Amino acid sequence: MIDIEFLDHLDRMSLIINKRITSNYTGERVSKHTGEGLVFKDYTIYSPGENFRAIDWKVFGRTDKLFIKRFEEERNLTIHVIVDFSASMDFKSAKLKKSEYASMLGIGFAFMAMKNNEKFVLSTFADKLTIFRPKRGRQQLMVLLDHLNNEKPQGLSNLQESLSSYKKVINTKSLIILISDFLYDIDQIRTTLLKLKHNEVKLIQVLDPVEADLNLDGDFKLRDLESKEQLRTYVNPYLRKQYLLNLAKHKNEILKACDEAGAEFYSFSSDKPIFDSFYEVLSHKHAHMG
Repeated sequence: MIDIEFLDHLDRMSLIINKRITSNYTGERVSKHTGEGLVFKDYTIYSPGENFRAIDWKVFGRTDKLFIKRFEEERNLTIHVIVDFSASMDFKSAKLKKSEYASMLGIGFAFMAMKNNEKFVLSTFADKLTIFRPKRGRQQLMVLLDHLNNEKPQGLSNLQESLSSYKKVINTKSLIILISDFLYDIDQIRTTLLKLKHNEVKLIQVLDPVEADLNLDGDFKLRDLESKEQLRTYVNPYLRKQYLLNLAKHKNEILKACDEAGAEFYSFSSDKPIFDSFYEVLSHKHAHMG
């Protein structure tokens, strides 16, 4: 349950980090000229005297040439927050379900947009997509808060199908924050990213501590929350090692897909302090394997 106290914490957090981060998040945009916004424009060859930190080292690794990213300053950026509410997000071994943690992140980004008087859209998806049209202000935020508090994770989901029509909601270049456990086939993730690639996209993976570490030992009956299928298995050090290798491989595939589409990828466990996760994303501190 997300309450008013959480919004108060968000308000305090925004005051603490506003001066350092807000200009990089939504910015005090005064034009659509090249600047330090979030919407990627193009690459330009690095010239001595320019910001050395703006060099894209991934491009350098591929080309042996120094390029820097240029961004568009945009007065009316719309923030799109899309939260996965399929049945797999109902898992909980820590204080919060994955869906609750994801919802708090979603409301947090909507709150930051509200503080900067930006339009924001918050959508949830499982077997269908629920979209709240872009608006500004605290009243819109409270409508979203009520929706998330009353929504129950359920149903099968197909990331690609659920978001295939989302492009119709986007009228201008936007910041899109997609929050999910991303336990999807990598092809679905790659296809979704390619459809959204003309925007600034951040993928935030939320995993339960058990999913992130499989810190278990012994005989367990596992049940798939979406298909309801059950599997009895014995968790031993070898099985845990293989599981963690497969999870790391999946994360690396997501990271590669994000690199190809110019997106960012973060991965958090639902027992990580929520404001630490916010700070990492807002300050562009990548936590790829978080």
